Order: sequence, then C-alpha cells, then structure tokens
Amino acid sequence: MVVKRNTWQREAVRAALGTQIGFVSAQGLHSNLHSNGSHIGLATVYRALADLANEGEADSLQSPDGESLYRACSTGHHHHLICRSCGLTVEIEADEVESWARKTAALHGFSRPEHVVDIFGFCSSCVPTPAG
Repeated sequence: MVVKRNTWQREAVRAALGTQIGFVSAQGLHSNLHSNGSHIGLATVYRALADLANEGEADSLQSPDGESLYRACSTGHHHHLICRSCGLTVEIEADEVESWARKTAALHGFSRPEHVVDIFGFCSSCVPTPAG
C-alpha cells in the first residue's frame, strides 16, 4: 500500500470526516467543508476519501442507490450497525459473524474468506411507531 503525502486538503477532509456522525457522501462532506469556508474542490474530496478508505482510516459502503458513503473509523476488522433514519453508526466486533463466514465458506469449498458486514435497522431514537 502506498501512503499518500499529507496535504492541507487531505487534512481538511480527514478532520471534517472525523466530525461526522454516521456515514456521509463525498458531496455531503464537500458541502460541509464549503459551508465552513473551505475552497477545496469536489474532485479533491473524492480522491482524499478514496485514499483514506484504501489506507484504513475511513470505512466505505454503498448506499442503497449506489452512492459511496464514508466514515472515519477505528483500525482493525469490525462491522457496523447503521440506522436507516438518522445514520447513527455503531462499530461492532462480532465473533459470530467471523465464525459464520468461515463455516459458510468451508461448506462451499472456499478458504480464507473475507467479508464486509453492515447491518441496517432503526436505532432506539428512530424506531417507527406502528400505525394504529
């Protein structure tokens, strides 16, 4: 892995990403940066986020409509619980997921499985109330 040199733009993206709650799109982060007075370009934000994700400093996932979303993350393998309403994201380490992935891969003749698990639902603040 090639680590990119730090520039003011990259540091601005890293800092802005660290203030986000949940996942954010490059366009959303770009908008936040501009509303705080930054003149960083959208293409630069996209590149910086992709680099941060490649280096393990950011998590990346695809939204249901195919847009890449990013979040500052801890290091090491982990999984996420993500609220469908507010975007609250909780990192979880799930031994059961790891065990399930190994068993499922072996059952089908695969070895050295790798996986990404993101669980979407509603946090306790956003649970929809039943219509009644």
